[in-house]
Amino acid sequence: MADLDFFFDPVCPWAWITSRWVAEVQSLRNYDVSWKFISLKFLNEDKMDYSKMPAGYADVHASGTKGLRVAAHARAVSGNEAVGKVYTALGTSMHNRQERELFVADTEGHVASLLNAAGLPTEWAKAVHDESFDALIREETQLCLERTGKDVGTPILTFHPGGAKEASFFGPVIANIPRGDEALKLWDAVETVATTSGMAELKRSLRARPNFD
Repeated sequence: MADLDFFFDPVCPWAWITSRWVAEVQSLRNYDVSWKFISLKFLNEDKMDYSKMPAGYADVHASGTKGLRVAAHARAVSGNEAVGKVYTALGTSMHNRQERELFVADTEGHVASLLNAAGLPTEWAKAVHDESFDALIREETQLCLERTGKDVGTPILTFHPGGAKEASFFGPVIANIPRGDEALKLWDAVETVATTSGMAELKRSLRARPNFD
């Protein structure tokens, strides 16, 4: 059983930063993380008017779901670790290298190049067109909303999934990636807050610009 379920959409910069923090803690404490899916496109399809959003917004959300299809295919053929590798390849390109335009212009071709560079099968990129994975992506998107309630975004974290102390939260939303002892201190604090009985929300709206270093 995993120590943590991490629900992600590869286009979300805040989820990407949080995931790199989680990966840092993994390396220090050898936690088992199960990578799961939340689609911003599906999450917002009934409440967001893309015509009122900045140009290209809908295309970016669509590319995120296409990326999740590739991750879902990776899970089907190679398991959870492969999902993490796909997410790392997509997230590094989208956020650290700011290559979103390449995703939108030629999603399959760009994803194939990323998979090749990561030592993963390039034929997985064909899954960007495979809508048969959408049912699973919708199912996991719904699952995390059942755990947290509505009106949340990405990422969603579930501590101790399936256990007596299971607890889920949206966030933490962090602008920088904590490393070393700072990463562990934040993990312990968030886990404590998440698993404290009756704790519902802790929030402020001010955010620094995301830093992917």
